[in-house]
Amino acid sequence: MAMNVLFAAFEAAPFIKTGGLGDVAGSLPGALNNKSCNVRVILPKLRQIPESYRSQMETLCVFQVPLGWRSQYCGIQTLKVGKIQYYFVDNEFYFGRDAAYGYGDDPERVAFFSKAILECLQHLPDFFPDIIHVNDWHTALVPVFLHEQYWGMEQYRSIRTIFTIHNLKFQGICGEFALGDILGLHECKNAADQLHWGYDAINFMQGALYYSDFVTTVSPSYAEEICTSAYGEGLDGILSQRRDRLCGILNAIDTAKFSPKKAVVPFSKEDLSGKAACKAQLQAELGLPQKPDTPLLILISRLTSQKGLDLLAGCLSELAGQDMQLAILGTGDDYYQRLLGNYAAAFPDKIAFRCAFDEPLSCRMYAGADILLMPSLFEPCGLSQMIAMAYGTLPVVRETGGLRDSVVPYNMYTGEGTGFGFRNADSRELRDCLMGIFTLYSTAPDVWKQLQTQAMGQDFSWRVSANAYRALYRKVLKR
Repeated sequence: MAMNVLFAAFEAAPFIKTGGLGDVAGSLPGALNNKSCNVRVILPKLRQIPESYRSQMETLCVFQVPLGWRSQYCGIQTLKVGKIQYYFVDNEFYFGRDAAYGYGDDPERVAFFSKAILECLQHLPDFFPDIIHVNDWHTALVPVFLHEQYWGMEQYRSIRTIFTIHNLKFQGICGEFALGDILGLHECKNAADQLHWGYDAINFMQGALYYSDFVTTVSPSYAEEICTSAYGEGLDGILSQRRDRLCGILNAIDTAKFSPKKAVVPFSKEDLSGKAACKAQLQAELGLPQKPDTPLLILISRLTSQKGLDLLAGCLSELAGQDMQLAILGTGDDYYQRLLGNYAAAFPDKIAFRCAFDEPLSCRMYAGADILLMPSLFEPCGLSQMIAMAYGTLPVVRETGGLRDSVVPYNMYTGEGTGFGFRNADSRELRDCLMGIFTLYSTAPDVWKQLQTQAMGQDFSWRVSANAYRALYRKVLKR
């Protein structure tokens, strides 16, 4: 008999995506769905969902959701895209906003979403989950509510929960008043103890770590790192205690979508000639001189300190003096946006900066570039390095988290490698790494081509990861 899995997330492509969670929630359910695993996805009906999808949604049911002292309207709408049935939680007060996140009442919004997920199970006509797979702090209250407010219903006691951490830095911390005012759990000692954080706060993600049947994160190395004080964001003690119920499963990418065969000028690992044409086209588009023998680096990222922007800033002046070009795409902190804009203005023949979120342009950059920069201070998984390798663009990464798990650093003695790595969060180390790469690029074209071929030969499809998740589902159901 097939396992019924309800996959809960606050965002998912193609409806809305602000980061890696949206990519994963948009791809993983489809890879999981087969004869042994019936997966459905539940999302908030955010205003940012395109009208082309909203207009096709059908209302399944309408009911009230109890939330603390409130009773809030909730509608469940449904839409099938491809092979996946999606449910959308409708409430204009919580979700009819100009952005997905960033509001003072975000804790109440995600608490409503989590409660609605459990409440709607009584109203869905043909589906009840064996497993609810929840993702990040936005759905972290599902296992808490399940055990403390729905466990009295016999059918709910059969549900198992898996919680996936995509980024431990964002935990859903709010004032302790929310325990009663929003969650209605102020008289529940278990919940009060296990959500308690600091002096007078509660932590939604901490609740999920205690209440979930199993915890996963998005790469094996990150699962190890978050059990240490250096990466644990204050939760390393709990994660270490639950190490027997914690594992890392490496994310993957949509290899059909991110394919060099769909580039402006198609190419493959057997015939890389089209990549040179993609590079020339990209240089022209970005206003950079069309120099085929000059290495073209790209950085496609949120512009934050986590992504190693300080490391890049520390050596950018020296890099600008080298025979290289750098193209940057992304938005983020004002400081980095101004800094990169100033460098692009000072070195127009060397540096191009596009302060935007532009997925079509990002694909053209992956296809046309020689090198991807990804010097993250920490990286739960990262997808850019996998996408870059699919296009034969060699990543330069700091060896942390999923970057360490997915990129094999070049070994000059054996010829092995799919990219380049450096260990420490140090600008000089990044600079020295890049200087060596520039030398290799200009003096050893055959070695460079071999590394490109090896990178493009990696399998970063969801096949392996989906098998690992299905095996975990079966394991959890047997417990």
